[in-house]
Parts: sequence; C-alpha cells; structure tokens
Amino acid sequence: MMTAGPKVLVVDDDESMREAIERLLGAAGFEPITYASAEAVLAGGAGSEAVCVISDLKLPAMSGLELLAELRARGQHQPLILITAYDAPGLGEDAMRRGAAAYLVKPFRGTALLDAVRAAIEPMRAS
Repeated sequence: MMTAGPKVLVVDDDESMREAIERLLGAAGFEPITYASAEAVLAGGAGSEAVCVISDLKLPAMSGLELLAELRARGQHQPLILITAYDAPGLGEDAMRRGAAAYLVKPFRGTALLDAVRAAIEPMRAS
C-alpha cells in the first residue's frame, strides 16, 4: 500500500495551471489538493493538514496575499508560495516582507516550484 506524500494546497483560478501544478507535485511525491479560489480553501478546512500552500497572487475575489493574512489570522503557519503572471516592481519584496515563503513569476520552471516547496518545508522536517 502506497502512503500519500505531504499535502500541498494549490490555489489558482486558471484550471490549466492548477492541473499542471497538480501533476508536477504528484509526480514529485506530494499529495496536491487543488482549489479555484481562496474562499474555497478557507471554507474547505484542508489547510490545517497541508505542509505548504501554493497560491496565485491575483485571484477573482480574495488575493493570494489576503489568503496568506487570513491563514495567519486563523493560526495556520505553513509556508505559502505566491505565483503570479502580473509582476510589478517591488511586489515580490512586499510579498516576502508580508510572510510569503517564495515568489515566482509565471512562466516558471517546474523545478523552480519544486525547489521552492522543498526549501519552504525543510525547516519543518528538521524539527
């Protein structure tokens, strides 16, 4: 019997991006749980089981940064990696200052995302 890998939440309103990240994470041994919106993550309750969250920055209602703030307000402190196709000067630095574990601009290499996830969860594995 195969055991599931660490749970990673994927939040992106672009279905093709969500599916691509889901396949990438699954192939790397993670258990991806996908959502089309930040609100669905908060309503779903799976966030507390996840070792990491990957979220698009620009979502239809609540942004990835707002999701990060809400998760922290709810006492959930797993790393959150922001991804975006809408980069702007200073946005990455602001995201990191506000607690993002990593900030990747689309299109990015799959290896860059996996490296970011592994780096983000490494401190948890060491403890």
